[in-house]
This record gives sequence, structure tokens and C-alpha cells, in this order.
Amino acid sequence: MIYSRITGTGGYLPDKVLTNYDLEKIVDTSDQWIRERTGIRERHIAADGQNTVDLAEQAARRALQAAGRDPQDIDLIIVATTTPDRVFPSTACLLQKRLDRHGCAAFDLQAVCTGFVYALGVADKFVRTGSARCALVVGSETLSRVLDWKDRSTCVLFGDGAGAVVLEASEEPGILSSHLHADGAYEHLLSVPGGVSQGYDSFKDGKGFVTMKGNEVFKVAVNTLGRIVDETLEANALDKSDIDWLIPHQANIRIIQATAKKLKMPMDRVVVTVGEHGNTSSASVPLALDVAVRDGRIKAGETLLMEAFGGGFTWGSVLLKF
Repeated sequence: MIYSRITGTGGYLPDKVLTNYDLEKIVDTSDQWIRERTGIRERHIAADGQNTVDLAEQAARRALQAAGRDPQDIDLIIVATTTPDRVFPSTACLLQKRLDRHGCAAFDLQAVCTGFVYALGVADKFVRTGSARCALVVGSETLSRVLDWKDRSTCVLFGDGAGAVVLEASEEPGILSSHLHADGAYEHLLSVPGGVSQGYDSFKDGKGFVTMKGNEVFKVAVNTLGRIVDETLEANALDKSDIDWLIPHQANIRIIQATAKKLKMPMDRVVVTVGEHGNTSSASVPLALDVAVRDGRIKAGETLLMEAFGGGFTWGSVLLKF
């Protein structure tokens, strides 16, 4: 039987750091307010002229290096992003060109903050069916480009970054299961109202920026992530104690703590990067994974639960042996 395993991870954050104290000079907010409600202290912001594919390339090359692979080994590229460089071609195709890898399948996937979890689930299916043997899966975002820096309820939350993994065919189990869901009935709670098919005028009057009803999103996220934990454990006939590490979407420390409580997992077994990264949308899970792999916390053979929740609403999980 063919399985898929993560053989390398990579991450990249832009050099520019925007702290809560910097935001105090831009909008009516405070470091204390942001920390207490979100756990965020700072976030990274892409430089002028630095685009989503630039971040994706750095993360991808680091993941390839960690896996001991060359770009020519790749036979599938999936980039999860909400902030593509262009209407078309896809950011995945742009990344493919950067890597000088020609001919393999390459496409973008849009599931907002759940994007990387979705992309990993899709790539796993490609590998398990024999359609690919070495996939590059990337989450990359420049969320700062779709933020209203006068809206204190949203501009304090997000940051830019990219994370990537190399996923390879293996005889040993790696990804054990993936669970992907969505419910468009909640689209009004978290969205960017403008869109290309509505015409470029739809981006005027602030409709090209993130809008969010924070309290409602928080409630749905906590309840939904609790259910996805139960679903994942039940599907694999596992107990909560069988999970070694929780790698959650880094949106809000209170949501992360609520999910850890559901698992009865101490916070020292939860990878938390929201304080330093903010919410990097589809990049947050692979960035957190890369941090914990590189600092030695996550070790071979351990069982990891990744979960995320995003606009749409979308939500999902991936359970894997590292």
C-alpha cells in the first residue's frame, strides 16, 4: 500500500516586523488590548515589491533542502493562498517557473486559513493513488495587502509569511487521515466583499479589504474545531492521549487554548507561534510545523494533529505520523 509522508519542512517570514506598539501609532488600539484578546505581540509584513510567490519560493527551497530533494524531483505543486500574485497564471505556476521545474501539475487552492490543510489532504490523495510521488505543498500569503489599516478590529490580527512541506510516497504510514469541510452559509461573517467577476469597481469603498464579525467567528470556530477533533480521533480509533502534538491554525490564542482543552492536552504540547507571526492564514500551520521541527520539539514517529478554520467557512484537520 502506498502512503504519503512529510520528508521536509520550510518556512519564510519577511524581514519587516510590525509590533503592537507600532500599531498604536496607526490606529486606536494598545499592546495590552491586542495581547489579551489575541495573544499576538508582533507580525511580519512583506516589503514593497515582495509578493506571495517570493515568500513561497523561499519556504519551498528550504523544504526541498530539508528533504534532500531537487526541484526536478517534484511532480506536483500545490500553493494554498488567498492573496495570489495575479488573476492568472496561478501562483503555483509562477513558483514552478522560479524553481525551473517544467511539465508537472501545478495549481492554486483557495480555502483561506484552512488552505494548507486542504492542500495537504489533496496532495495526499494524489500520492496514495500513484498520480504523484513527490509533491511540494505550500501555504503563502501577503494578507497585509487586503487589510484596511484604519480598521483596528482586523489590521491587528494578520501577518505575511509562507510555509511548505515536501510530501513523498512511502511504504510507511505518514498521513493517516484528512477531514475537510465547508459551509458557505457563514460567508458574511468573514470575507473580502469585492471580486473580479463583480468588476473592478467592486473593490472600491473598502470592499477590497477583509471584513469580520469577530465575536460570531470566534464562537463558530471554537465549536467547529471541537467537532473536527472528535471526528479525527473517531476515524482513527484513537484516544486523546494518543496525540503527541497539536499544530493549530494560529488565529487567536483563546481559540487555540479552547481546542487544546478539548483534547485535554497541556499547552506545552501545542505549537504556538501566533505571538510572533500573527494570523498568516494558509501559511500559519506549515510555519508552525516548521518552527517546531527545526527547534527539535517534533521528532520522528510522533503523532501530529493539524487543524484550521477559515473564511467560507472552511475547516479541516490532518492526522499524521511524522
